[in-house]
Amino acid sequence: MCLSGFGWLATDRALRRLPLQPPRDLPAAVDQLAWCTAGGQVRFISDTDVLEVRVKLRTPFGMDCHPAASPYGFEHMPQTGVSGCDLYLGPPGQERFHAVTRFAAGMGAYSSVLLTRAGRQPLSFILNLPLFNGLEALQIGLRQGAMVAPPTVGSDRPVVIYGTSITHGGCASRPGACYPNILSRRLRVPVLNLGFSGSGQGEPEVAEAIATLTEPALFVLDYQANSGERMDLTLPGFVAALRSRHPATPILVVSRIRYGKEALSSEPATGRAGRQCRAYQRAFVDRLRASGDAHIHYYDGTRLLGRAYDECTVDGVHPNDLGFFKMADALAPAIAALLR
Repeated sequence: MCLSGFGWLATDRALRRLPLQPPRDLPAAVDQLAWCTAGGQVRFISDTDVLEVRVKLRTPFGMDCHPAASPYGFEHMPQTGVSGCDLYLGPPGQERFHAVTRFAAGMGAYSSVLLTRAGRQPLSFILNLPLFNGLEALQIGLRQGAMVAPPTVGSDRPVVIYGTSITHGGCASRPGACYPNILSRRLRVPVLNLGFSGSGQGEPEVAEAIATLTEPALFVLDYQANSGERMDLTLPGFVAALRSRHPATPILVVSRIRYGKEALSSEPATGRAGRQCRAYQRAFVDRLRASGDAHIHYYDGTRLLGRAYDECTVDGVHPNDLGFFKMADALAPAIAALLR
């Protein structure tokens, strides 16, 4: 079996999305949310005809750092996305959604049978881990004597996506529906989901921690939604920290999606501030390219959801499954081109 989505697993032996010992202390909210297993996947090939998971969660209701949040957290997001696992299976590279764990609200541990089938032809399995919770323990049960082999993937080098609650997975109905996991299946590469709900603010401490990764294939920076008014203060330093260790790794700067309320706005993309922030990101990338960095690129995020953007969110901000699907549809060819 292959466990992916945790860039420091080999050294820290922990299901954590940032290093246990970063170069500098991380912001408290980021440090907590790094224990969420968003983007974590267990991949393997097997001929098993049954699969059961047993999960022990870090917290019954999920990990939320928003001060105004409900004590139960995530009132606008299904618990199957917050704390559930889902299973994709099929021929390698053609995995399709099969089942999701279902459990009573407030449970700190659960077990769920995700597969019973006739026949024993080998298939590719992808088990996606919870988006807004962490794991104390995970057990995967297969048929006794079943064949288990490593997965077939296009590359071992990860695509790294840094961002906000949108990247983190809010508000996907289940883990496999958030756009980093969709991209992982589409591109057949590991994707490190470094979205931090309400806390994707481009802090230098976070940039320096991310820069310690070994051989990333690509960095995607998608954090305007949390740092729009401070983008000019954070983006140069963030890119510089990455470039200090990864001078030729492609970087894709993505401005934020359109919000639902913009359908009634006389000035799209939330008015002047949003327009200025997008213009700044584009100009910043253009300046670096003109100065010789041919490996940094810009993507206009207002194009991601298409013309029906107002139907693509749960609350006007966070994508629903349709929104995430459209984001992946748009980003996949752009990222594939940079990986080539």
